[in-house]
Amino acid sequence: MAAKKKKIKAAGKFGSGYGVRARKNYNKIEFTQRTTQKSPFHPTGKAKRIAAGIWKCLKTGKVFAGPAYSLEENK
Repeated sequence: MAAKKKKIKAAGKFGSGYGVRARKNYNKIEFTQRTTQKSPFHPTGKAKRIAAGIWKCLKTGKVFAGPAYSLEENK
């Protein structure tokens, strides 16, 4: 696996051949999918992404299926 650079974050593994816009969009998707999000099972609970479309509520321990990248809709 390629090393990430601090300034360009997760898209550092691609190098310069993919363009700025593609790397910025990739960074945005990576950031949203790796952060904890609001759980649908508990009002104060958080959900963490385990794999593409598989989520786990950290408060209740339930594992459930959902959207691939983010539980919340893009606004």
